[in-house]
Amino acid sequence: MDHNPMSTSNTLVSGDSPRSSASQDSRHFVDLEASRNTTIPRRKGSTASNASRQRAEDEIYPDMTEEQRNLKRTQTLEEVKKIYSRKHNADGELDAPDDAGSLVDVDPELVTWDGPDDPQNPRNFPDGKKWGITMVISLYTFVTPFASSVVAPAAMVYGREFGITNSTILSMSVSIFLLGFAVGPLFFAPLSEMYGRLIVMHVSTFFFLAFTIGTSFSGNTETMIILRFLSGLSGSAPLALGAGVLSDVWAPMDLARASAVFSLGPLIGPITAPIMSGFVIQYLEWRWVFWILTLVVGFTAILGLFIYRTETYAVVILNRRAARMRKETGNPHLHTVFEIGTRDFKTTLKIAIVRPFKMLVTNPALFLLGLFMAFVYGFLYLMFVTFPTLFQGVYSETSGMAGLNYLGPGVGFFLGIGIFTPLMQMNYKRLTEANGGVAKPEFRLPVIFFGAVLIPGGLFWYGWSAEYHIHWIMPLIGSALFCAGMMSVFMAVQTYLIDMSPRYAASAVSAATVFRSLFGFAFPLFGGKLYEKLGYGWGNSLLAFIAIPLGLVFPMIIYKYGEPWRIAAEARLDRSEQKVGDRADARNEKRNNEKLSHV
Repeated sequence: MDHNPMSTSNTLVSGDSPRSSASQDSRHFVDLEASRNTTIPRRKGSTASNASRQRAEDEIYPDMTEEQRNLKRTQTLEEVKKIYSRKHNADGELDAPDDAGSLVDVDPELVTWDGPDDPQNPRNFPDGKKWGITMVISLYTFVTPFASSVVAPAAMVYGREFGITNSTILSMSVSIFLLGFAVGPLFFAPLSEMYGRLIVMHVSTFFFLAFTIGTSFSGNTETMIILRFLSGLSGSAPLALGAGVLSDVWAPMDLARASAVFSLGPLIGPITAPIMSGFVIQYLEWRWVFWILTLVVGFTAILGLFIYRTETYAVVILNRRAARMRKETGNPHLHTVFEIGTRDFKTTLKIAIVRPFKMLVTNPALFLLGLFMAFVYGFLYLMFVTFPTLFQGVYSETSGMAGLNYLGPGVGFFLGIGIFTPLMQMNYKRLTEANGGVAKPEFRLPVIFFGAVLIPGGLFWYGWSAEYHIHWIMPLIGSALFCAGMMSVFMAVQTYLIDMSPRYAASAVSAATVFRSLFGFAFPLFGGKLYEKLGYGWGNSLLAFIAIPLGLVFPMIIYKYGEPWRIAAEARLDRSEQKVGDRADARNEKRNNEKLSHV
C-alpha cells in the first residue's frame, strides 16, 4: 500500500465502524484493510499495542465534543507527520519499517508494536522459524531459475520436432523465460507491499506450477514460447519478494548469511538444471524434462505451504492489527503511522505499481548497481550458451557428460559464498564500529572489488583456454573463478538494496531484477554470432574489458556518493507519490462537487 506517512493531505476517510455519516466524514485515515474486505486474522494470544490497548474513543479524548476531538486529531496527525518526515528525510530508513513507537505520547490513537519484544514482530520470530522461512524462500529462488535453463539441452530436440530452423527463435524459446522474470517483479513487489508477502508468494507459485504443466504438453513453437513466458512471469515472485522477506525477519547485522543463502538459489539453479536435463535427453523423451520439473515445483509449493505460513511484512501486520482493534474497541480512529495520509484504494494501487519504475530511474545508486549486476548476469548466461557447443563439439562429450561441466561454475559459487560471506560480515561490523556504531548500506560494498578482479580474470581464463582447446579442466577453472567473483557482487548488491530501503526492499530489488533478467534474456540471443565472429578468446575478452570498468568505477562512485544519493532519491520518491495522491484527491473532490451540484 502507499505507506507514506509524510503526506500532507487532509481529505482522509475511513469506512470501518457502524457510526453516523458525520462521524465517518471526520475520520483521519484510509482503512484499506476494510476497503478490500480483507478478513483480519486473529492470532492466538494477540494483544493491542501499548499505545492503544483496549481504549475506546471516549477514554482517549474525554470531556471533548466531537468537533473538538476532530480538531485535536487533525493537529496531532500533522505533528506526527512533521516529526516522522523530518526524521526520515534527514537519515533515510536504515532498518525495518519504523512503527513510530516513539510518538505514542504525541498520538494516543497510534497502533504500534507492543514494545521491542512483541512476538508478532517478524524480527522477534525464533531463529528456527526465521531460518525455516529463509530456506523455503531460497528453495523457491532455486526452483524458478532452475526452470529457466532446464530446457536448454532439450531445445535442439524439440526444435527438430517443431521444425524450428532459425537459431534465434530456438534461443528465444529458452531465454523468453527470463523476459517473464523481468516483467513479473514490477507487479509482484508492489502487490506484496499492499497485500503482504504470503498471499502473493503462494498464489504466484500455484500459477507457476500450472504453466509448467501446460508447457510439458506444448505441440508447437508458439505454444512453447507463450507458456515459457507465462511460467517466467509467475515464477518471478520469489526473486521479487525474497529480499523483502529477508529484510522483514533479519536485522542488518544478521542479514549477510541469510542473504548469501538466498543469493545462491538464482545462480545454482541455472547450473544444476542442465546437468539433470542432459541425462534425461540422453535416455528419455524431451517432455520428461518438464514432467520432472513439474514434480520439483509441486514438491516445493507443498513444502512452502507447510513451513511459510506467517505474514512477515511489518506494515501489513500492523495495519491488520489496527483494523482488528477498531472493531474490538469500537474506536474507528485507531491507526498505524503507515495509514496516515493514505488515499483511496485505486490511487494506492497506482502508486504501488509505478514505484519500482520510479525507483529505477530516480535513484542513481540503484541504477548503477543494478546495471553492473545485470551485465554480470548476462555474462553468465552468455557463458552458458557456449557450454554445449564447446564441450559437445570441441571436446566431443555426450550430452550427459557435457552437462556435468556445469559443476565447474557451481564449485565457484560455493567457494564464493564460503569466502565472501564471512568477509563481508566482518568488514560490515568493522566499518560500523568505526562509524560510532551507526551502520550504513555502503558498508556492504567493499567486497565487490574482489569480484572486479575475479570476473574479468575468469572470463579471460575461460575464453583463451577454450580458444586453444586446452584440457577440458582449464575452461572450467576459468568459469569457477568467474562465478566466485559473481557471488561477491550478488551478495553485496542484494544486501545493499535491502538496507537502502527496508520498507520498499521488494520494490528496490525488483527494479534491479528488471535489468538482470532483460540482460539474461537478450545476451544469449546474440551470443552465438558474437563467438562465431570473434571466437571464444576475443569474445570473452570483450566481455572482460567491459567488466573491468564496471566492477571498479561503479562501486567506487556508490561508496563515495551513495549516501546522499539514496537519501535524496527517497525524498524525491516521497514527493512524487505525494503529487500523484494530491492530483487524485483533486479529481475526487471535483467529481464529488459535480455530483452535489446536480442534486
